[in-house]
Amino acid sequence: MTAATRSFPRLPLALALAALLAGCAVGPAYERPPVAAPAAWKSAPAAAGWQPAAPADAFDRGEWWKLFGDATLDDLAARVQISNQNIAAAVANYAQAQALVRGQRAALFPQVTLDGSARRTGGRDISAATASAAALGVDWQPDVWGRLRQAVDSAQANAQASEADLAAARLSAVGDLATNYFSLREADAELQILDDTLEGYLRSLQITRNRYAASIAAQSDVLQAETLYSNTQAERAALKRNRDALEHAIAVLVGVAPADFSLPVAQWKMTVPGVPAELPSTLLERRPDIAAAERQVAAANAQIGIARSAYYPNFSLSGGISTSASRIGDLFNASNTLWSLGLSVAQVVFDGGAIGASVDAAKAGHEATVARYRQTVLAAFQSVEDQLTAGGSLAQQEDLRRQSSAAADRTEQQFLNRYRAGTIDYTSVVVAQVSALNSRRALLQVQVNRQVAAITLIQSLGGGWHAEWMAPAPQPVAAAALPKS
Repeated sequence: MTAATRSFPRLPLALALAALLAGCAVGPAYERPPVAAPAAWKSAPAAAGWQPAAPADAFDRGEWWKLFGDATLDDLAARVQISNQNIAAAVANYAQAQALVRGQRAALFPQVTLDGSARRTGGRDISAATASAAALGVDWQPDVWGRLRQAVDSAQANAQASEADLAAARLSAVGDLATNYFSLREADAELQILDDTLEGYLRSLQITRNRYAASIAAQSDVLQAETLYSNTQAERAALKRNRDALEHAIAVLVGVAPADFSLPVAQWKMTVPGVPAELPSTLLERRPDIAAAERQVAAANAQIGIARSAYYPNFSLSGGISTSASRIGDLFNASNTLWSLGLSVAQVVFDGGAIGASVDAAKAGHEATVARYRQTVLAAFQSVEDQLTAGGSLAQQEDLRRQSSAAADRTEQQFLNRYRAGTIDYTSVVVAQVSALNSRRALLQVQVNRQVAAITLIQSLGGGWHAEWMAPAPQPVAAAALPKS
């Protein structure tokens, strides 16, 4: 028995050993970094003195904008989902991440190649001859130390982070849309107030002119009335410019040029929906940015295992079968066939500490992602607390602003009547008119601020989105709790 014959039976043993070792993994098991979540919100609605109404099911479906009950906003939100370019970029990034996962998984399987050739040669004094060849090759690197599986896990975590980034892009785009939309509707309502006020100022100006013509009032009264009327017209022009800018911003959000988009004046629905302030712990599964940060931690954890695998040898299996003949019909004759099987092992003997440095770098990168994750969670808790506080404060402010506006309107009318009776000067009328107008506008602004605070709170709570991979695993049912058969 030759040496070659004696060595051949050892090859299947080596293959079996490689397959057995493929179950080993050198990477650390992943655990979600613990965070200190409070038991309840400090600024919960009940503590702030107001309790929102129960929300509709739209929140849990992710269609949170429907809580405001505005059909125009619903239509615009649907357009944002399709045409917004930031969302389109996030969709493309998610598709790219999924493709990378498939690419990493492909490395777990053998690579099969097929080569074939046919050549005919001849010359002036040489007879023509034909040579044909075909070869089938197989190469496979068994994942002995889990490096390839860790790479797949890392790519999968990155893909899930991209999914969360996509949810965050949608939440941000629709949130910006809703904020701009209600700001535009508030501008429409404020423009209407200014138009009504200008009509009243114009009547007051005409009364003052008539009194001046009758030598009842001084010319300064006319000048004050004209000044107030002109200043209010200037304020209206500035407000109209802001309204146009909001319309342009909405156009960009829905993916069209501002010149091709317009929103006609419509009635403003001052709805402030109730938003469920769930327990702080649920925020970890609801916030896309938290989910993305947590997936980055998982990806960094997998990188530690990939770096550690460099300490261990790499195994490579190869096999092939080839045949050659002078005629294509003879290619598949057994006498022309050659086969080969091989096993190779490569081990780094000395690298000057490069592998250790790579492992340390991976560990440091993991620690950095953990810190960013925890900071993201803390920032999320702060955002929710801020908006809960803002919602309660603005609700109280609205009541006070409404009372102030009603009192200012009555004061304005009383001062105007007294001026017509000649008991006060026109300066008092101007002061009362300015105060009444400012009170009306302040009431509208606090109302839109309540809507914006509700939108921001919804965004802070994740907009009804849910990270399935972060949900706690269901607890197994205890044997004693199972019904007896």
